[in-house]
Amino acid sequence: MSEYELITATPGIDDYRRLRKVSGLSEKTQAAAEAGLPNSWFAVTIRHEGRTVGMGRIIGDGGTAFQIVDIAVEPEHQGQGLGKRIMTALVDHLRTNAPASAYVSLIADGDARHLYAKFGFEPVMPASIGMALWVG
Repeated sequence: MSEYELITATPGIDDYRRLRKVSGLSEKTQAAAEAGLPNSWFAVTIRHEGRTVGMGRIIGDGGTAFQIVDIAVEPEHQGQGLGKRIMTALVDHLRTNAPASAYVSLIADGDARHLYAKFGFEPVMPASIGMALWVG
């Protein structure tokens, strides 16, 4: 595990777009990444031999609502506990810096829900249901 370095930093645009694509997340345009990444509330990257191989971000208004997004690890580096390291850093930062009344959400794709459950995230149904609108 020591060969991986977790850094408090928003990923660069090229790394962000590459990691989303190779990890199976939806692709984002250059313009979308340029506009969105600077608005991260908190972010981490994982580097291996000087190369970014993992990332995770928190977006939100800084007080009432936050969302964990962009959890991605290159497939060849999965299974090393990197997703858990990313989530630990994000949740620790939330617990230290977000107000006690803040609402933190995320969308769990597939088996990722098992990882998120380890950090206290639970389904909100039937009281609430996640909804989305894809623009374009």
